[in-house]
Amino acid sequence: QPQIPTPPAAPVDKIIFMADHEESDDIFMVAADGTGLTNLTKTPHDDVLYSWSPDGRQIVFVTNRDGNSEVYSMHADGAYPRNLSNHPADDGFPAWSPDSEKIAFVTNRDGNWEIYVVNADGSQPTRLTTSPAVDGHPAWSPDGTRIVFVSQRDGNDDIYVMNSDGTTQTRLTIHPSTDTKPAYSPDGSRIAFESDREGSVDVYAMNADGTDQYSLSQSEAPDGDSAWSPDSQTIVFSSERDGNAEIYLVRLSDGNLANLTNDAGQDVLPSWSSDGQKIVFTSLRDDNADIYVMDRDGSNLQRLTDHPGSEWAPLWVP
Repeated sequence: QPQIPTPPAAPVDKIIFMADHEESDDIFMVAADGTGLTNLTKTPHDDVLYSWSPDGRQIVFVTNRDGNSEVYSMHADGAYPRNLSNHPADDGFPAWSPDSEKIAFVTNRDGNWEIYVVNADGSQPTRLTTSPAVDGHPAWSPDGTRIVFVSQRDGNDDIYVMNSDGTTQTRLTIHPSTDTKPAYSPDGSRIAFESDREGSVDVYAMNADGTDQYSLSQSEAPDGDSAWSPDSQTIVFSSERDGNAEIYLVRLSDGNLANLTNDAGQDVLPSWSSDGQKIVFTSLRDDNADIYVMDRDGSNLQRLTDHPGSEWAPLWVP
C-alpha cells in the first residue's frame, strides 16, 4: 500500500456517528453544536463505525467495500482509508489499544471466530486465541497490558481476560447465562458487562479480577448500551423499565439511579464527552433516529441532526 502520512491532530469537540442519508450506511462527523455535518466515508457500501483511536487522530470501522467484512482505519477527517485486516475471511469487532498503536479484532480466517491483534498500519497480524469455540468482543485494559473478551469455550458466553500477547487466558465469569460486552473502567479497576442471569439483560460490574459481580441496573426490563464515565464513577445506559427506552445514569458508589431523558420516544446508545460533562445519544422522539446531546444531569437538551434519514451510534472525540 502507498505510504500514508501521519494523521493530523485530533479534531476538537467533534462527534462521529452512522447515518443512512444515501443508499448505504456511512460514517458522518458533526461539531458538538450541530454545525459542519460531513460524510466521512461516501461509498456505496455499508461502513459500520466502531471507535475513535484513543488519541483522537483516527477512526476504525468495518466495511464490505472489498466484497467481505474487513477492518479499516481512516484519518479523523475521512482521509486515507486503509484496509488493516486484508483477508478473504470475515473480520470485525475492532478495538484500539490505549496507545493507539494496535488494534484487536475478531476473524474467522482459521475456521472459527478468534481474536487477533494487528499494528495500526496493518502489519504483523498475530493470533491471540486458539480455542475451537467462538471468541469475540475484545476490549483493552487502560494500561494496555490485558484484553478482556467473550468466549464460548466452556459452553456459553462467559467473560475471560488475557495478557495482551495472548498468554494467561483466565475465566472471569462462571454462569450458565450469557455474559457479554465487557468494558474496563477508565481507571482499570472494574469491568462492566451485560448479562441475562436474572432473566432480562442487565448491566453488571465486577472487579477487574472477576470478584464482586453485581447488577447495577437492577430491573426486570432489558438494560444495555452501557458506557463508563471518564472518571469511572458512573455508568450511563439505556433501559426499557418505563415502557420505552430511556437513558439512565447509575452511580457506582451507592447505586443511585437517575432517568436523564424521560421522553415518549426511544432514547439509546449514549456516549460521553471527554470531560464527562455531556452525553450524546440517539433518539427516535421525532419519528426517526437523530443525534441529541445533553448535560450529564439531563438538562440543556439539544438536537444535533435533523435529516429525513436516520443517524445513530454517536461517539464523542476522546
